Amino acid sequence: MIERKFVAQKLKERQVQEYVAQSLMKAGHCKVEIKRTPMGEKIIVYTTRPGLIVGRKGENIKKLTQTLKKRFNLENPQIEIGEIDNPLLDAGAVADQIAYTFERFGPKRFKFIGYDMLTKIIGAGAIGAEIVIGGRGVPGSRAKSWRFSAGYLKKSGSVAEEQVDKASVVALLKTGAIGVKVMIMHPDISLPDKIKLKEEDKKVQVEQIKEPAEETKEEEAKEEKPKKKERKPRKKAEKVKENVDNKEE
Repeated sequence: MIERKFVAQKLKERQVQEYVAQSLMKAGHCKVEIKRTPMGEKIIVYTTRPGLIVGRKGENIKKLTQTLKKRFNLENPQIEIGEIDNPLLDAGAVADQIAYTFERFGPKRFKFIGYDMLTKIIGAGAIGAEIVIGGRGVPGSRAKSWRFSAGYLKKSGSVAEEQVDKASVVALLKTGAIGVKVMIMHPDISLPDKIKLKEEDKKVQVEQIKEPAEETKEEEAKEEKPKKKERKPRKKAEKVKENVDNKEE
């Protein structure tokens, strides 16, 4: 019974997140979190454009709270807006910004937008990133997809499923719909295949310890070797005199 209760609770939270995401799609939301408090459910909406979500005098938030109470039977939902530390490292913020530029200026300069956003993401400190733009109007009448990637990015395994930030947004234009997918690998991710080498201190010198038996053998061998007599080189003048004396005799 307890397991069913937890499963039903998680399903309800997932439904609330999907509904809030659909209702705030055009307002530029990034992600939605739900926290349970003694006062009620706290719904935190992370976005780069808080003015569109709040509305004039908080009209949008009031409407959203009333619909959540009626539709999902929430007692006291409290909607708050969370700040994003670095929007360039948030996949939802990047995808929303690309879709917003398409809706405002059109998809004619999609290559410049993709490469420009990719360089900004890598410049912000990301290990790797990928942007996929596809749909009708990119670049012609037929639906095509373009991929922009840079850096090192995991595509499979637990790291790609759990730690890589992913987001997808659809931009609705007059010519058709354009999909934007963004994948970002944050710099604080701990990769299992990353190897770190320890640096040795230059001040510490490692001394090789020899066995005493080997040291004694080397000393005895040095003492047994006889010293060679040093020969003094003769001078050229002495050699010449000896040759002359021999001729006279």
